[in-house]
Amino acid sequence: MDESDDVGARALAPLLAAFDAAAEEGHFTRAAQRLGVSQSSLSRRIKTMEHTLGVALFQPIGRGVALTPQGRDLYEHTRGLVRALDDAVRRVRADADPDSGLVRFGFPLTLGPVSIPALLAQFHTRAPRIRLHLVQAHGEALAEQVREGRLDLAVMIPPPADLPTVALGSQRIALHVARTHPLAGRTHVELAELAGEPFIANPPSYQLRSLLDHWCGAAGFRPRVLFEITEFETLRALVALGLGVALLPAAETPHPDLAVVGIDGERDREIGLVSGDHGSTLAVARLRDFLIARRAEISGW
Repeated sequence: MDESDDVGARALAPLLAAFDAAAEEGHFTRAAQRLGVSQSSLSRRIKTMEHTLGVALFQPIGRGVALTPQGRDLYEHTRGLVRALDDAVRRVRADADPDSGLVRFGFPLTLGPVSIPALLAQFHTRAPRIRLHLVQAHGEALAEQVREGRLDLAVMIPPPADLPTVALGSQRIALHVARTHPLAGRTHVELAELAGEPFIANPPSYQLRSLLDHWCGAAGFRPRVLFEITEFETLRALVALGLGVALLPAAETPHPDLAVVGIDGERDREIGLVSGDHGSTLAVARLRDFLIARRAEISGW
C-alpha cells in the first residue's frame, strides 16, 4: 500500500459505520436514527466518503436510497469488517460492565402488540442499563440477520434448523372468518370444508403461506388466494370485512368483527429462541436466560 492508499484508508475508517447503516436501512433518516446522529451529520459523512473515493455510493430511489454498483462492491467488502469491530467493542464493554451493554433482539410479525412489550418491560426493571435494539420481521429475514451477526437473539416461529435454538412453546393456527360468515358459529371445521372459500394470506415467501398451501394440498385442494399481504393486522381487517378467510394464529388483541374457529389435526407451530454463533456478551446471556425462564408465559402467546 502506498502513502496515498494509507491516507485514504485512515480517512474512510471513521465513516464506515455511517455507510454500513445507510446501506442496510436504504434510508438516510433511519440510518441516522440507528446511529444516534442527525441526518445532516450522516449525509456529510457519506458525501465525504464519496469525495474521498471519487465515486457515488448511493442513488435516490423513491423516498429512500439504494447502493450504486460501486457502493454495492464496497459494501460487500466492508460489512463484515464493520460488524466484527462492532462485536469486539460490545464484548469488551460488556466485560468491563456486565450490567450494561446492547442486545439486538428480533421477534416475528405475529407477536408484539402485547406480549413482547410486557416481557421487555419486566426485563428492563431487572436490567435498566441494558439497551435493546428491536427488530420485527418475518421468519427468514430474522434468521438471515442472526446468521450475519446483525441480531444476537430472535424469537422465531418456527425456528430454522441451522441455528442454535431453545424451544419456548407452540403457537396454534386456527381459521379466522368474519362474524357474518356461515362458519362463524362453529367450534371446529374440517380443512376440506374450506375448498370453495376465497383465502387471504401472506406472500409465498412466508412460512404461514407455506403451511396454508401444504395443509390444503393434503386435504385435497389448492387454496384460492384472492389477496396477498405481509401486514397481519390489515390481513385480519380484510377477513373481518368478509373478503375471504385466513389461517392465522390468534391475535394478541382480539378483533371484534372476527370469529376464530378450530381446524382438524395438529395445527401448531414451534416457538424457539434462536441465537447466533458470533460470540455472546453477558447482556445477551442475561436476556436469553430471562426469556427461557418465562417460557410458560411465552407458550401462551
